[in-house]
Amino acid sequence: MWDSLDPRADDPRELSPSDPRERHERDPRDVFTSGLDLPRGLERERVYVHEHEYELRGSEARALATIGAFRVVPASDLRDDQGRRGDVRHGDLERLRDAGLIRRIAPAEGQRRTALVTLSERGRDLLESHRQPDQEPAQRFYAGPSKSRELTHDAQLYRAYLRSADRLHAQGARVHRVVLDHDLKRDYQAFLQQGNRDRSDSDGRPTRTLDDVREWAQEHGLPMLDESVQFPDLRIEYEWPDGRRDIEDVEVLTLHYRGAHAAAKGQSGFTCYRGGGGGRVGGRSGQTSRGDKPFDPDLADEFLQ
Repeated sequence: MWDSLDPRADDPRELSPSDPRERHERDPRDVFTSGLDLPRGLERERVYVHEHEYELRGSEARALATIGAFRVVPASDLRDDQGRRGDVRHGDLERLRDAGLIRRIAPAEGQRRTALVTLSERGRDLLESHRQPDQEPAQRFYAGPSKSRELTHDAQLYRAYLRSADRLHAQGARVHRVVLDHDLKRDYQAFLQQGNRDRSDSDGRPTRTLDDVREWAQEHGLPMLDESVQFPDLRIEYEWPDGRRDIEDVEVLTLHYRGAHAAAKGQSGFTCYRGGGGGRVGGRSGQTSRGDKPFDPDLADEFLQ
């Protein structure tokens, strides 16, 4: 069941409509509107993007930013200011779709089928054109899903984020942004190909040595197994109350994980969640990315069986 990955799905306290500004400071669902000059309150305000004009309220801006940060999100995982589940036929999501800011894509597989939503190019333009220039680190937003064959997996990342973000918040941490595997892998490929830039005689093969790769992985807080860098599905960047910056790397494990690939993810030290049912099955959090982090062997055994 999809809901098993989100412990707050039936929690009536998850969004208090009393004061959106106060909630923005404490709720992980509001992180992605930080650094955006967009409405935060209950009343709709006019928002301009080039020749287009929209009327948005805080919950609609939050939905746009959340969808853009994760590429694709199940509609029912989103909430309005009253805590009601999102539905592309009603409420916030219906308005956003009618305005051409989001679009519906193929439903997720599983026992409960739900519509998935992603940003349109117009929706991403709205977010990008309302960034506050001094906001760092900046959250990246995407329009459209990555790969159609990975929709079911990618649609579970937001729930996994909420599980980790709630736990971090309970420990006093403040989340800054999430980074998807696409960005981490893009940076890695740029590093591998740096020696080939502006070379007409390049054959495209990486110019880096294994020692170079190990150093890069260490600098970026990523583990190496069998001489290969391991990348999480998403990285949560956050800050402790004393100002220390930290990361938590998260992986969603689905039934498609098999053999060596599954074993590598289990040994990576990532915080792992069972996709499509089940909870956290292991991971690390609570110290700097270069330090040793706690790992529950009982939960890890549950995954590796």
